[in-house]
Amino acid sequence: MGADNDLAAVLEGLPPSAGDTGLVGAAPDRCARALGVDGVAASVTTDSGPSEVVWCSAGASARLEDLQYELGQGPGPEVAACCAPVLVPDLARVPAGRWPALLPEAAALGIGALFCFPLHVGSACLGTLTLQRAAPGPLPDAAMTDAWVVANALTAVLLKGGPQQGAFACGEEGSEFYRAAVHQASGMVSVQAGVPLAQALLRLRAHAFRHGRPVTEVAEDVVARRLHFRDDENGPDAGAGEGTDGHDT
Repeated sequence: MGADNDLAAVLEGLPPSAGDTGLVGAAPDRCARALGVDGVAASVTTDSGPSEVVWCSAGASARLEDLQYELGQGPGPEVAACCAPVLVPDLARVPAGRWPALLPEAAALGIGALFCFPLHVGSACLGTLTLQRAAPGPLPDAAMTDAWVVANALTAVLLKGGPQQGAFACGEEGSEFYRAAVHQASGMVSVQAGVPLAQALLRLRAHAFRHGRPVTEVAEDVVARRLHFRDDENGPDAGAGEGTDGHDT
C-alpha cells in the first residue's frame, strides 16, 4: 500500500501550484520510489528540436539527461524520434554501436537499466519520461503499468498550459528551465563564430563533453562572457583572452 499511496500523491501533485515556476509539481524522487527505480526525468521537445528537462531526480538521472542532450544518443532521442517506448533492462547487453559515446558514460554513472516512455498525443511526441535503475533486470508488470500512468498524467499536465507554460514558450527569465542558458548561449556562439544556430549548439555540446562538464555550465560561462568561441575550428578561448568588457582583445 505504501507504493500505491506514494504514486497517488505523486499524481495528485503533478500539476504545478500557483507559485511554482516549473511546468511540473510533485517530487521526482518520490515518483522514483513509487515506481521502484533510482531516478526519473521528464523532458519536453522544443520547436528547435533539442529537449528541455522539466522534471528530474538529482544525481545520475540529471547527468544522464545532460549526456543525451550533449551526445544526441540514448533512449530519449530514440523515443522522441519514433514515439514508442525504449526499454533496456540490461545496459551492459546493448550493442556498442547503438550508443557508442553514451554507453560507457552511463555505465560510469552506475546505471544498469533504462526505461523510456513517450509523452504523446496520438503519433505526436511531446516529450519523454525516463526511468533509470542501478540494478539490471526488466521493469515488473505493475511498475510498467504505473510508469504509463505517470507518463499519461505528465502529458495531461503539459497540455493543460498555464502561466508556467507561457514562460517556457517565451523563455522568460523568471522561469526555471533547465537549459534556458543553453538556448541563449547558442545564439551568442552563432554570432561569435559566424555559424548557424544548429552548428553553434553542436560546438557547445562538443566542448562540454570533451571537458567532462554539463552543457548548462558551459552555456553559463558563455552567457557570462567567461568563454568565447572564435570563428575557427580550434575551440573557444577563455579567461585571459578576454578584455574587461568580456570580449576578446
